[in-house]
Amino acid sequence: QEQLEESGGGSVQAGGSLTLSCVVSRSFSSIYTDYCMGWFRQSPEKEREEVAHIDFGTRNTYYADSVKGRFTISTDNNKNTLYLQMNNLEPADGAMYYCATAWRPCGSGYPLTPTNFPAWGQGTQVTVSS
Repeated sequence: QEQLEESGGGSVQAGGSLTLSCVVSRSFSSIYTDYCMGWFRQSPEKEREEVAHIDFGTRNTYYADSVKGRFTISTDNNKNTLYLQMNNLEPADGAMYYCATAWRPCGSGYPLTPTNFPAWGQGTQVTVSS
């Protein structure tokens, strides 16, 4: 089982930006296809929800409607790292953010659930003040 480690969380004011990183213990050079990487978030008393995912093979991406146009998911294959660039943050974006991976294609543009991902990081906290 690969290990995932998130970083980059913090406290910002509404309208600010943060970039989350997720370092994967597996070398991306060993991956050619059938690998899905995602970001989820969870607030207290709420279910964990998917924010975005990217298919490593096709490079297709998916974004939740609530973050579309503000967040960007990407990878740096030389650094074995998944990113989530978050711009124009809103108080509702405040949550614990988790990265997750799965050895399967992401599928075609529909949201995925936490049960689709067997590997998870420990999370990084994002707080957005109004």
